[in-house]
Amino acid sequence: MIVHRRSRRQFLRKAFGGFVGTLASLRRSAARAWQSLDERARLRDLGIHLGTLAPGPFNAITDVAGVRVGHTTNIRGTNVRTGVTVILPHDGNPYEDPVAAGHFVLNGNGEMTGLLSTRATGQLETPVFLTGTANIGIVYDAALSWLLRQNPDIGLSRPVPIPVVAECWDSLGDIEGRHITEDDVLRAIESATGGNVQEGAVGGGTGMRSYGFKAGIGTASRIVGDYVVGVLVNANHSVRHLLRIDGVPVGQELEDYPENPEEKSKSVILVAATDAPLLSKQLTRMCKRMSLGLARTGSVSTHGSGDLCLAFSTEHSGESPGPLTDRSLSQLWHAAVEAAEEAALNALTAAPTMKGIGGIVRHGLPLDRLVDIMKKYNRL
Repeated sequence: MIVHRRSRRQFLRKAFGGFVGTLASLRRSAARAWQSLDERARLRDLGIHLGTLAPGPFNAITDVAGVRVGHTTNIRGTNVRTGVTVILPHDGNPYEDPVAAGHFVLNGNGEMTGLLSTRATGQLETPVFLTGTANIGIVYDAALSWLLRQNPDIGLSRPVPIPVVAECWDSLGDIEGRHITEDDVLRAIESATGGNVQEGAVGGGTGMRSYGFKAGIGTASRIVGDYVVGVLVNANHSVRHLLRIDGVPVGQELEDYPENPEEKSKSVILVAATDAPLLSKQLTRMCKRMSLGLARTGSVSTHGSGDLCLAFSTEHSGESPGPLTDRSLSQLWHAAVEAAEEAALNALTAAPTMKGIGGIVRHGLPLDRLVDIMKKYNRL
């Protein structure tokens, strides 16, 4: 029998259910407040509210109870711009208590280890790690070391798990140097918390670039009835002129803004969590809807990109069907679309301008001009 956290969900509906009706006034006040700040901001801090569904209290993947996120960020000198991000699916031992999971490959020029195991079992039994391409082996090894310490019977009386490690090409730093250690991975795990999530140039997103601007980690969430859907992305994809925010051709409006056109953006990783009791096949369908949210930001999933999606449910192990039928899932798909869209854009608005190897400068999305563009198109 599945027990729902009704009291928590009723509180969330009461606290945030009236949010949509006050969007116009919130947009105006948020835009005015942001103009006095000299720092990066989330999309909603700028007064830009996407979609029709209400976010959770943190507007993050951690709005799904038990989900925790941790980062280790390595920025040293002019050459080191890398890191690792970890998502823990719940407060317990993921190997002892796996969760239902599904995945979808939108475009396969990338890597997320463990997908074959997830496909075979319908379960996720390790944390999810995000890092740079050249670091994937180091992070995998460190993740397995951590799992062996947590579960000393692995390899003796129980099977060896396949850690889930996803990569993007973090070319702002010295990729060949592979500046990640086992201790970095362990620190990310130990630092993982619920609540607010650091975004932008942190953890696995430290060296990333999206739509010709500095990018990295972004997150968002949506409430649907009794359930929450949260998404976290590592954004390192697409080109400047394709960028759209709330349907506005922001990238075309900013084509005069400085960038390094010889640089290529490669890949995006999208991870969804939900407390809805979904089966693996239903979570795979949720992954496909995340790709629709990505498309709303302008992405076309180019030939050379690795666009990989993973989704898991904290409410159900996947061993037997939950109470939801396929016909009742459309609102959850809606939530996944909106949360993925906003998470990908938060990765942009949160990331500052950063200088890297060889004097490369990746400019942050100019938030003052973004506000002016959104006003021009009557979105603010």
